[in-house]
Amino acid sequence: MVGTGPGPLDQMTGRAQAVIRASEYVLGNRTYLQAIRPLLAGKQVRESSMGKEVERAKEAVELAASHTVAMVSGGDPGVYGMAGIVLEVLERSGLAIPVEVVPGVTAATAAASLAGSPLSGDFAVISLSDLLTPREVIEARLDTAFGMGIPVVLYNPRSRGRPGNFGRAMAIARRHRPGETPVAVVKNAFREGEECLFSTLADIGDLEDRVDMHSTVIVGGEESRFWRSGEDVRGIITPRGYHRKYLY
Repeated sequence: MVGTGPGPLDQMTGRAQAVIRASEYVLGNRTYLQAIRPLLAGKQVRESSMGKEVERAKEAVELAASHTVAMVSGGDPGVYGMAGIVLEVLERSGLAIPVEVVPGVTAATAAASLAGSPLSGDFAVISLSDLLTPREVIEARLDTAFGMGIPVVLYNPRSRGRPGNFGRAMAIARRHRPGETPVAVVKNAFREGEECLFSTLADIGDLEDRVDMHSTVIVGGEESRFWRSGEDVRGIITPRGYHRKYLY
C-alpha cells in the first residue's frame, strides 16, 4: 500500500516511487493513478472509482498471491486510505503474503505547511464524511475534539451530497472556541488550483460556499493566532510553548 501524497511526483517519497516502479500491477482510484502516470509505463494498471474500495482490496490480495502489487492511495494509505481495508481482506483470506505500508504526506500536514504552522503540537483530525461513520458519532467526536482546546483538522468537509455537515461542525466549534479563533481553508494543496484562505470562526460562514471535497479545513486551538506581516495575514501559528521557557 503506497501513499502518493498530495499528488505531484515531487511530493512522493523516494520509497513510494521505487515500490511503484518495482511492481507488476498497480491498482487505485483513477484520480490518484492519473497523478503518477510517469511511473506506470509497462505496468498492468487497474483503475476503479470511489465506492469500489472493497472490490479493489480483494483484487489486490488475489493478484498479490502470485505478483508484486502496489495499491496506491492519495495522501497516506493508513489515514483514511486503503491500508486498513486491504489488511482486513488479507487477514480474512488466510494468505501469508508479505506486506509493506509506504507512508505519504497526508492532507493535514500538506495543508498545514501552506497555512504557516497551525499544527505545531497536539491536534485532532476528523473526517466529516458520513458514508461509513454515522453523523451522530462524528458530531460527538467533534464536540470532544473542540472541547480539548487543540487545533482540529477537518477532512471531507463539504460535498453536494452533504452540504450541511460543514456548517454543523462550525456550530459545534463555536460552542467551545471564541469567534476570533483563526481558521484556514486549504484547497487543492500542491495541485492545480491551489488556494489558501483565512478567516475567523465567527466569519467562516462567508467562505462556506468555497469549501468542498478538495478542501482541508484547519480550526485553530486555544493558543493559535494569525501570523501577520504588518496588517497582512500570512498564516496561522500555534505556539508549541517555547515562549513559556525561553526568551527570544
